[in-house]
Amino acid sequence: MESECVAKTPAEKLAAGILLTDVELAALWGCAVQTLRNMRWRGEGPAWVRLGGRMVRYKPADVQAFIDGDSAATDAA
Repeated sequence: MESECVAKTPAEKLAAGILLTDVELAALWGCAVQTLRNMRWRGEGPAWVRLGGRMVRYKPADVQAFIDGDSAATDAA
């Protein structure tokens, strides 16, 4: 039996409000994962959250706010 409404692509996850990994966001934006990592290191880019010790995720609302120019990056950890 198939699970109901499982988002599979980064765009579907974004639309569903599911947290994105840096790999998924890079694929969505068409950039290298290292570009996003460099942006985090410099304090630029969309806001992100750290889950556990090392997992970095992006909230879809923060990604959209960054695209719209309404948000600056913050380290939520």
